[in-house]
Amino acid sequence: MTLTARRAFAPLWAKLTIALGMVLTLAAGSALAAGQVLLHRATSTIVQANLTGGAAKTVAQGADFDNLVGPVDLLLMGVDARERWAEDALHADTIIILHIPASHDRAYLISIPRDTEVTVPAFPRNGYPGGTVKATEAFFWGAQHGGGWTGGAQLLAATLKNMTGISFDGAAIINFGGFKSVIDRLGGVHLCVDQQVVSHHMVYVGGRPMYLAEARRTGRPMKPVVHRVGCRDMAGWKALDYARQRYGLKNGDYDRQRHQQQLVKAMAKKAARTGLLSNPVKIAGLLQAAGRSLVVDTGYVSIADYALSLKKVAANDMVLLRTNDGTFAGNANGREGVTAKSALMYAAVKQDRLDRFILSNPDVVATEK
Repeated sequence: MTLTARRAFAPLWAKLTIALGMVLTLAAGSALAAGQVLLHRATSTIVQANLTGGAAKTVAQGADFDNLVGPVDLLLMGVDARERWAEDALHADTIIILHIPASHDRAYLISIPRDTEVTVPAFPRNGYPGGTVKATEAFFWGAQHGGGWTGGAQLLAATLKNMTGISFDGAAIINFGGFKSVIDRLGGVHLCVDQQVVSHHMVYVGGRPMYLAEARRTGRPMKPVVHRVGCRDMAGWKALDYARQRYGLKNGDYDRQRHQQQLVKAMAKKAARTGLLSNPVKIAGLLQAAGRSLVVDTGYVSIADYALSLKKVAANDMVLLRTNDGTFAGNANGREGVTAKSALMYAAVKQDRLDRFILSNPDVVATEK
């Protein structure tokens, strides 16, 4: 792969868009070529770039550039890229490793705590000398001095490879605004709030939700957005806002990680339950909604190979996994660290022995409240 951004077929944002890409290719018994034409139209606004850099999985590590065989490991990153912020001022607010075992019949989501202390390697592309920072900041330093989103992703991928030993088959970055558009295209999602929390990002002004900073500029009275305990359908802005909260939650960022995983799973369930996955026109609209804020890296594997090789993933639930027993794990520096159990979990991902690890450590599976 080159460092130059390229437009290409883009089948994934977590399990949801893998499933959509697969169905687009095969829906309604269409010929494969016809499916590719439709997919090309639907993803014309999606940019594909080299997001994994030196952390890309090699042939020696099991990569197959002709066929998608063996386990698949994807790095998923969420950023909050509003128009007033430059692209080199962003942090990776959400960091998820998506692991699909060689059986290709299920998927595991592992969130990396954003405040984990990491050793970031030097990045010659923009002159960053390396250092010890939070995981969320690795993206920031890679984006500096012209690195942009691709530089941020590459440096974060290299950092995580050093920390976990995991190399990546592909990656995706999505702006939270784009995520909202996808949820709205789905007609909202059903989420269960397990702890009441007041939003630190959004307020109501005249009954309309607004970002706090924007609301302050209006000079009008503001009413807090409160996410109350209970299960309900949520519009895109509200579901995303809930999944982004960490202040005021019992386990802080760990509860937020679980809520973000639940949101991705809720999106996949909604798409399947409503029959969207059998409607190529609706799928095209969904991918176009995502495409305005999505950058992906599918390596050398084509959309057809992803679709055919991962078709069983779409029919199975995702498994949500906890790092650090779901609570703060201080290291020798008093910062967020990695427990011995989590280090073993990362090793199990690398070796594609995660199923065996979970059998011995069932408490790593996150409960869905």
